[in-house]
Amino acid sequence: MTVLTAISSVGQAAEAFRTSRTSAPAAGGADFGSMLGNAARGALDTMHRAEQVTANGLAGTADTQSVVQTLSSAELTMQTVVAVRDKVLGAYNEVMRMNI
Repeated sequence: MTVLTAISSVGQAAEAFRTSRTSAPAAGGADFGSMLGNAARGALDTMHRAEQVTANGLAGTADTQSVVQTLSSAELTMQTVVAVRDKVLGAYNEVMRMNI
């Protein structure tokens, strides 16, 4: 599980942050890119899982509770991805407005 899909409480969020900070390599550039890639893969995995569970629910092989939990997780993941995208675009716009 990645940081995006594993967080369900504040304590787990703090632990995930601590783990990511202590397990990151000391080299300057590679750790952020790999963290971002892992987060994107985790988000994509969550969306694929939600799609599979929803299809199973429609087929009658998954219970309603698991479908609702999976869809809630997918919704939270999508909100997180959109928030990160908005922050990145905002930072990019700020850099583009800087005078050289």
